Amino acid sequence: MIDEAVLDFTPGSLMVLNGILAIVMFSVALDLAPRDFRRLAHAPKPLIVGLVSQFIALPALTFALVLLLQPQPSVALGLILVAACPGGNISNFITHRAGGNAALSVSMTAFATVGAIFLTPLNVAVWGGMYGPTAQILRATSIDPVQVAVTVGFMLILPLLLGVTLNTHRPMIAARLRRPLQTLSMVIFAAFIVLALAANWAQFLTYAGGIAALVVLHNALALGGGFTLATLAGLSAYDRRAVTIETGIQNSGLGLVLIFGFFGGLGGMAVVAAFWGIWHAVSGIALAQVMRRTPAAR
Repeated sequence: MIDEAVLDFTPGSLMVLNGILAIVMFSVALDLAPRDFRRLAHAPKPLIVGLVSQFIALPALTFALVLLLQPQPSVALGLILVAACPGGNISNFITHRAGGNAALSVSMTAFATVGAIFLTPLNVAVWGGMYGPTAQILRATSIDPVQVAVTVGFMLILPLLLGVTLNTHRPMIAARLRRPLQTLSMVIFAAFIVLALAANWAQFLTYAGGIAALVVLHNALALGGGFTLATLAGLSAYDRRAVTIETGIQNSGLGLVLIFGFFGGLGGMAVVAAFWGIWHAVSGIALAQVMRRTPAAR
């Protein structure tokens, strides 16, 4: 029974995962400078649309999906938790490859990450609490906002500030580090996911088959929801690519940290987040390859 399954993921592994995600974020931030963010201050509409897509539209769509399909409680809560997380930092890398607005993507990640300190626990509590089976799991657990703040600050905010600062004051060093570090960080991240899955391979094989289709559907719903909302809001193709990818690339690494830190590695939740960690990279990179065939005017 997947609701009783617990996956093996040590505290040391969580620290390594946090470090890897921080390196990914730092490598992306090396492409950015304060002027990129100043442009958004003068035209905040894309940022607002992206945050609404991230923290309102996606959790609501996820809840509708849960009500429609009624998966097992731990799986349903895993979907809700992933939807409540901020955009993943690989979304910045993928948006860059897609020819979208990378500064907007990083800004959405940064603002969503700060907001996640309060909005992630709130969304999990609200949407999870409205579905009876997941409400039972939530009554037995609690998420500490202070620990969430420390985690997301280390993983995203600090590397973002360091990367932008280095690119601003030492652009030659940033230019030399940028491409090798981006490649290395993505390889390390992929290797970590493979090793983590290998440690739990028997359980993953047992449960992933039934969850895979659900995660693929959920990810498609996220990408489609982001694209639709950005289109309805009248955003340019350049900004729409960022909003679409940011909504469809969730920080499943943070999701895993929360699952093992606050939910005891509950099987259904962990398998959902782990599969998301694999699939959203595949779907995002594939979508970026399609998008980049047509240049998006800024």
